[in-house]
Amino acid sequence: MSRYLYLVRHGEQVDAEYGVDDGPLSARGQRQAELVAERLSGVPFTHVFTSPLQRAIETADAMAKRFPALSPEPSALLMDCIPHGPVPEMPAAFEPFYGGVSDEEIQAGEAQMSDATAEWLSVRKDETHELLITHNFVIAWFVREVFGSPPWRWMGINQANCGLTIIRVRTAKPAVLVTHNDLGHLPAELRTGLPENQPY
Repeated sequence: MSRYLYLVRHGEQVDAEYGVDDGPLSARGQRQAELVAERLSGVPFTHVFTSPLQRAIETADAMAKRFPALSPEPSALLMDCIPHGPVPEMPAAFEPFYGGVSDEEIQAGEAQMSDATAEWLSVRKDETHELLITHNFVIAWFVREVFGSPPWRWMGINQANCGLTIIRVRTAKPAVLVTHNDLGHLPAELRTGLPENQPY
């Protein structure tokens, strides 16, 4: 049997470009959430989990209208975080990213993502379809984990707001990436959140 994980980055946040740590969705973010929910409306979800940050909660609430039988469950394992610290083999171009990141933040992120991958990349006896509404770096770490790439390789894996990534966890074989950052449900004017002119 397979366990399917549908990872969705939260919708666009109001004033996100000005460095606000957390906040409500913009009108564009609300529409992004509605469209990804429409895209997923035929999936027989067994659970919906969300980061407890406001931008993720509001994305989950907008999507939940399509899935009235399910109540989004907040999980601290899906919080925005820095998944891993710098390592010697990491390209020098990525080093400036860590300039404002404390050792405590790195340690907390590493512990969180170790628990998150243990929770969701483990095999289940029955086929399940789980929706995880979370953040760019968290999804990047899941993708890196599936590929078994070096720890620093989560950097440079980016997801747009309400982009869809699907992972299939199999019983007797390694997990596989079914699709990454699929934006087919979003028109061009709603494709936001990807970095520009950044080395990571």
